[in-house]
Amino acid sequence: MMLKNLKCIFRGSAKKLFKLFIGFSLAFSFAVVKAQSFPDHPITLVVPNPPGGLVDASARLLSEPLTRVIGVPVIVDNRPGASGNTAYQYVAKSKPDGYTLLISYSGYHVGNPALMDKLPWDPIKDFSPVALLTVSTNVIAVHPSVPVSNLKEFIAYAKANPGKLNYASQGNGSVSHIGTELFKQSTGVDMVHVPYKGSGPAIQDVLAGQVQVFISTPPSVMQHVLNGKLKALAVTGKTRHPSMPNVPTTAEAGLPSFQLESWVALYAPSGTPPSVVAKLTEAVKKSLLLPEVKERADTAGVELRYLNPSEMDVLLKKELPYWNKVIKAANITLD
Repeated sequence: MMLKNLKCIFRGSAKKLFKLFIGFSLAFSFAVVKAQSFPDHPITLVVPNPPGGLVDASARLLSEPLTRVIGVPVIVDNRPGASGNTAYQYVAKSKPDGYTLLISYSGYHVGNPALMDKLPWDPIKDFSPVALLTVSTNVIAVHPSVPVSNLKEFIAYAKANPGKLNYASQGNGSVSHIGTELFKQSTGVDMVHVPYKGSGPAIQDVLAGQVQVFISTPPSVMQHVLNGKLKALAVTGKTRHPSMPNVPTTAEAGLPSFQLESWVALYAPSGTPPSVVAKLTEAVKKSLLLPEVKERADTAGVELRYLNPSEMDVLLKKELPYWNKVIKAANITLD
């Protein structure tokens, strides 16, 4: 009797195991088929900023050529709010199937973890890198009333007048805020921070001379530099800006220790199948190589700079501790 019961139990367990095996096999097969057929409907690029500006411009640079390369519509979805957290949290919780992607901004991806104690997303665990898209240098611009003609003279003037110069930023915790604090740490100058709500109001006060200094991306200041309303002392990237060829880099101007670049990259939610990420990465690479994309990037004042997922992973893990140190040393917090 006991032997008969044991046989029944064994047969029942074997049936359950077989059903589980079939279920797992079917699920795995379905996932493989889905990955192989990717993409078969529109892809959404979630942007953590409103239309206009570096991040949105980078998304729109990519969306049209990527549509042609990958074969399905690529839609830009602007979801600003909470210093980028609205978009980041939305993508982090999205289905990891490659159809909802994040246009990530370095100011949020490496800045927010240091600026916020309770971040609703993790910069590494919640996202899988797809590719680096664009990089933008910054411009050290001053009002013409500041009696200097180059970066060395400006540093000397600022040191001779501690606390008398005001600098603008797009807001507490913005790249212009953190970047200028890094400039202060690199040079030992003392300037007073005046935060604004975006580039628009900031540039108006700089043009009026109410604030004397603004370190920002080229789209914010370039036209004013070209028409003589602002003086550009240096660009903070590795190379000169094509639209301002006469403006030296910080290294050329005598300050090689100070570089400031903002990057925009494409990320998928963590758990996205590697084959899907690989397809996206290859499609992005092909899109960025198209000649018309380079032309549009030059017009927008950004540099196309492709990195693959492994290279992006290295970049992120290098920048997170670096900017955390800068932010903590400057005691920067969000409102």
